[in-house]
Amino acid sequence: MSSIVGALYELKYNPFVYGAYIASFYTTAGDMENNLLLAPLVIPLCSHPVFGKAISGAVFGDKKQSSIWSIFKDRAKLYDLQERIDEFQDLTEQCIQYCLVNDWLSVDEERLSLSSCIDSPFTIQKSAEKLGRLFSGQSVVEIYAFLGVKPR
Repeated sequence: MSSIVGALYELKYNPFVYGAYIASFYTTAGDMENNLLLAPLVIPLCSHPVFGKAISGAVFGDKKQSSIWSIFKDRAKLYDLQERIDEFQDLTEQCIQYCLVNDWLSVDEERLSLSSCIDSPFTIQKSAEKLGRLFSGQSVVEIYAFLGVKPR
């Protein structure tokens, strides 16, 4: 029975699907130092049943602008985020490798940052793109402190 559950998990959570989430996030995350450390947050937040919908509904316009404080206002619902980050760590690493192999992302080793390759053919994932916009302009330390999790 556990092999069926494992197979279903692999079908749903695989780098071929979630690689586009990582690449979409880095199209809008901005050019900040150490942004590689934000990658473990993308899949857990975008696939979260509550916050995935909230992130998808984020607004970025002249009159109304969403922020991490408005999207994650009920931080009590983030109680399982550290566990989700730890659980999705292997998938996140596989997704980054998949994005690098397909030239969707490039690495700046000196700044420990990932950036999107402009002419890459992948389907933009709106929730991940909006998460990148939410995090742009914030430091990595501020984001982790706000969410109450620790990078590992």
